[in-house]
Amino acid sequence: MPRRTDLRRILLLGSGPIVIGQACEFDYSGTQACKALRAEGYEVVLVNSNPASIMTDPEMADRTYIEPLTPEVVARVIERERPDALLPTMGGQTALNLAVALAENGTLARWGVELIGADLQAIRKAEDRELFKQAMERIGVAVCPSGIARSAEEAQAVADTIGAWPLIIRPAFTLGGAGGGIAYNPEEFRAICASGLEASPVQQILIERSLLGWKEFELEVMRDTADNVVIICSIENLDPMGVHTGDSITVAPAMTLTDREYQRLRDQSIAIIREIGVDTGGSNIQFAINPENGDVVVIEMNPRVSRSSALASKATGFPIAKIAARLAVGYRLDEIINDITGQTPASFEPTIDYVVTKVPRFAFEKFSGSSPVLTTSMKSVGEAMAIGRCFEESFQKALRSLETGQAGWGCDRTAEPVPDAELDRLLRQPTPERIFAVRQAFEQGRSVAEVHRLSSIDPWFLTKLEGLIASERTLLRGRPLDALEAGPLRRLKQLGYSDRQIAWATGASELAVRSRRDRLGVRPVFKTVDTCAAEFASTTPYHYASYEQPLERLGADGQLETLPDASEVRPEERLKVMILGGGPNRIGQGIEFDYCCCHASFALQDEGFATVMVNSNPETVSTDYDTSDRLYFEPLTLEDVLNVIEAERPEGVIVQFGGQTPLKLALPLLRWLESEAGRATGTRLWGTSPRSIDLAEDREQFEAVLRQLAIRQPANGIARSEAEAVAVAGRIGYPVVVRPSYVLGGRAMEVVFEASELERYMREAVKVDPDQPVLIDQYLENAVEVDVDALADRDGRVVIGGLMEHIEPAGVHSGDSACCLPSVTLAPEALATIRAWSVELARALEVCGLINLQFAVREGVVYIIEANPRASRTVPFVAKATGVPLARIASRLMAGRTLAELGLASEPQPPLQAVKEAVLPFRRFPGSDSVLGPEMRSTGEVMGSASSFGLAYAKAELGAGEVLPTGGTVFLSTHDRDKAPLVAVARGLAALGFRLMATSGTADHLRREGLEVETVLKVHEGRPNVEDAIRSGGIQLIINTPIGRQAAYDDRYLRRAALDYQVPTVTTLAGARAVVEAVTALQQRPDLPIHALQDLHRQPPVTAPA
Repeated sequence: MPRRTDLRRILLLGSGPIVIGQACEFDYSGTQACKALRAEGYEVVLVNSNPASIMTDPEMADRTYIEPLTPEVVARVIERERPDALLPTMGGQTALNLAVALAENGTLARWGVELIGADLQAIRKAEDRELFKQAMERIGVAVCPSGIARSAEEAQAVADTIGAWPLIIRPAFTLGGAGGGIAYNPEEFRAICASGLEASPVQQILIERSLLGWKEFELEVMRDTADNVVIICSIENLDPMGVHTGDSITVAPAMTLTDREYQRLRDQSIAIIREIGVDTGGSNIQFAINPENGDVVVIEMNPRVSRSSALASKATGFPIAKIAARLAVGYRLDEIINDITGQTPASFEPTIDYVVTKVPRFAFEKFSGSSPVLTTSMKSVGEAMAIGRCFEESFQKALRSLETGQAGWGCDRTAEPVPDAELDRLLRQPTPERIFAVRQAFEQGRSVAEVHRLSSIDPWFLTKLEGLIASERTLLRGRPLDALEAGPLRRLKQLGYSDRQIAWATGASELAVRSRRDRLGVRPVFKTVDTCAAEFASTTPYHYASYEQPLERLGADGQLETLPDASEVRPEERLKVMILGGGPNRIGQGIEFDYCCCHASFALQDEGFATVMVNSNPETVSTDYDTSDRLYFEPLTLEDVLNVIEAERPEGVIVQFGGQTPLKLALPLLRWLESEAGRATGTRLWGTSPRSIDLAEDREQFEAVLRQLAIRQPANGIARSEAEAVAVAGRIGYPVVVRPSYVLGGRAMEVVFEASELERYMREAVKVDPDQPVLIDQYLENAVEVDVDALADRDGRVVIGGLMEHIEPAGVHSGDSACCLPSVTLAPEALATIRAWSVELARALEVCGLINLQFAVREGVVYIIEANPRASRTVPFVAKATGVPLARIASRLMAGRTLAELGLASEPQPPLQAVKEAVLPFRRFPGSDSVLGPEMRSTGEVMGSASSFGLAYAKAELGAGEVLPTGGTVFLSTHDRDKAPLVAVARGLAALGFRLMATSGTADHLRREGLEVETVLKVHEGRPNVEDAIRSGGIQLIINTPIGRQAAYDDRYLRRAALDYQVPTVTTLAGARAVVEAVTALQQRPDLPIHALQDLHRQPPVTAPA
């Protein structure tokens, strides 16, 4: 049937901030849906709290609200915009749960809004564990022996009925398995059930018999209103059941199913999607298969576009979200033409002639005290995907795409033997490192059968992995590079071995291996992702690299002649620009950088260039088939990027937008482009020179620039031994910030307050030697940190795009601090100094494009902290706050345009006060501490805008999931240094009607200042104590500011209890002052104002006075 004409305006809900279990795959799906619906002539109203997403760009929807995703706020948008329909299936679990809440509270019925894509009954049947189980019984699909519980008592009764350990606990209506887990004993069972009941918005958990050791599969399924059903992709987990699919290595298509088993899963998937009633879109269905007897059970179904949908979409080229959006407005699958082929309908199931591997990326090192064991609760922060002609090739490419220092599956470092008992444990226990323990086991002579017995990984995968070791032994080990001939070298490349691995094994350099390959004619060919295994011509240049056997033919003279490689890269008349993406998401490098890469592509297409995107992240908009003119799904390593440069020969390469990933390649790329082989490509790096970027990161060179410009920085020094460190810190004066020079993103950075803490840090936290010194800086206590994003052109003209004041003090990583634009407390003199120094540094570093600078202001004195001549994570926030798309403008500056030509003459001012708040994942990591520090741990961000700072901050906190109380009891506990400034905060809270509670020292101090305070015991002082008060609901807000390592440790129990019971906790005094302002604003105006970006930025942005 044709598109529905009774709908005019459609409301789309985003997924909010990037969190574990819900990442930028929903920016991809939401962006596709926006484009598809508008192309069909519908008006789109979008609500999402995440400013770093492409979908919240004002050009993507007709009306864009960057507002908290709560039923109350969305109801106000519905009241204002009056949409005809709500599409809830593109925003993950957040959007689905919101849609259910709006249906159940009557909002949708009150305003006549229809749910499309999945109706309320279908959502409930899929998400409610009890209804889903009943539905499966009706159609004869087996489910795991299980029971539903809504209380601890019911949970115990279910456990008694099942009668076997371990048990798996799955909360209803949650994302990424949040709150769930595997219980091996009654004590663990009680704890996980409690967290699961709390995590589930409907207080419901499913308790099921463990299927540990079973194989796990997923099918991506689509259905239309005419009951046409297609299977888009099958996905197999390499890890057995017991590991959340988001944390497992996965492979597409499924490798170990027999045809009969696959058809069985296919038939059951079709029956399930029909029974649940999803009739206009995509669903993800997960199965478990017993490897002993072939029994199949269904685990769960997501009645929406999911993380696996993004993977399946990128793996096959089939645009799942776009087609799901069109199905939701009435089209049938056979009426939609597949964009990739331009001729097959969407009812034509994708077929792939390659193998795709996804490997998750973790960040356990950021959360000390948290166990790295993988369970049914997802913990990965990102993922990389790779494509190859066989499993081994795609597997090794995926591992090197992770950017965790691995050049592939081993063969890049010396591995020490592991004792047998320890190796057994490493194989049994699912952790991110288990896959490397498998390699160690084969190296130490273990058999496939033995490794399978311990790990439950399918023997098919283990046989393939054992084959890699055998290939290394026969083709590579013990041979110098010049002894490797074309045949063995090509075979190694076909198995996914990188030049770095071959270089390590032969004792050569990576570029020497490249040169040897080139001489022998062992070069990659680029194949096309076309959804149909080359059965039809593809119109979309979406490529991956592989190594083919050369074809030969019999010549006229009777001799065999080798044919040239059959690359599928087509000629292009326009000048090309290559953009290097950010690779897998991680803490410190996330969606903000993908946003910048997408904007570079959009801007340069507008300038007439053909854009070439290189990236390995399947979750992103940048790896969507229609974001750039060409897409290469390849690892972001020197070898793989050079392969694309040689194939495309672009005019320019942009390295400044993808975060540290492409920046680490900048100097090696520059050196190669200056070589004879590089000059032959005619390619150059665009924007700021990598040498300037390196200068800004080299402490001694940067200090020389600062001295020349007379720009002040904190006292600092470099230490190459423990004794040197103590001497440097003594000269500077405590407290000091210490960090290793060889890591990025705040890793292992610490504030130390005395010599004994410094000595402990030097012994335990870092590896220090003359080549890896430790950097020591004066810690500017109670200083205000400032972020500046600025633009500079080739003529030396500099315009500040945004000057942001941080709310948390200097010493808290800028990525974890809330910040506001414009500044609210800084004096005009300090702001003038910051602006002047920003311009001077941008010119001195010869910046062309973006530069981010960080300053600290203490008692009116300004210090420079660092300068980064590249895109920063604040660029999207500034763009949404001011209406000026900084990344697009920077791209045009790199292409040779000037600020004057682009009409940007002065600093834009936002029409409202804007606040960006970080979202932190502490609840996912039991045992971790929520106190903020110099090491970044946030996964995402939200934005709040209002006419006042207090209201904007309150909206940002609400968007981040921290619902600030407007009354009740506040618990205060601070270090002695903070007790004097705490008084004003406590007085403000008392004036707002809060009861004050504190431990004895803080309580005595506040009473001396005339405040009424209730004293509560510390945990070690007896019962009832502060932890009892938190767990019994007696405290609504906590202000706890530990200073120093010991204090942070002492109060850890308190912050953990607050996390468990979702009590908002503030760990800095500056944050506490912001909370007072926010609560004041909420009490005065409980109905939060909402604003559409299109209204805010309709007029040209107001500019600040010169």
